[in-house]
Amino acid sequence: MIDHIGVAVSNMERAKAFYLNALERLGIGVLMEVSAEETGGDAHAGFGKENKAFFWIGTGDKPKGGAHVAFTAQTRADVDAFYHAALAAGGRDNGAPGLRPFYHAHYYGAFVFDPDGNNIEAVCHRPE
Repeated sequence: MIDHIGVAVSNMERAKAFYLNALERLGIGVLMEVSAEETGGDAHAGFGKENKAFFWIGTGDKPKGGAHVAFTAQTRADVDAFYHAALAAGGRDNGAPGLRPFYHAHYYGAFVFDPDGNNIEAVCHRPE
């Protein structure tokens, strides 16, 4: 199952205003924002509904392929297995498995670039 998708934007405030207006008609709004200071690099805003952010915008360079897709993992071990399998299949590291507490306390994810430069992630939201 797809957990979330993200796109890079050149101007966070302009893009956020656009998506707030466009997605409001679908019952979708900003559920979470992460600052550049918190991530150590880029700012992000997560849009969604029913307490689940599933569409993210963020500043920073676009990956070569231009997309970010995160797949839901049932366990942290599944995240680890995804990461190692993706590297063995020719992917490039973009963030080893680990906690990302700036998203939430139990956010455990791993990131790889696919052969075309797309940022592919596996994430488990469960504690332990």
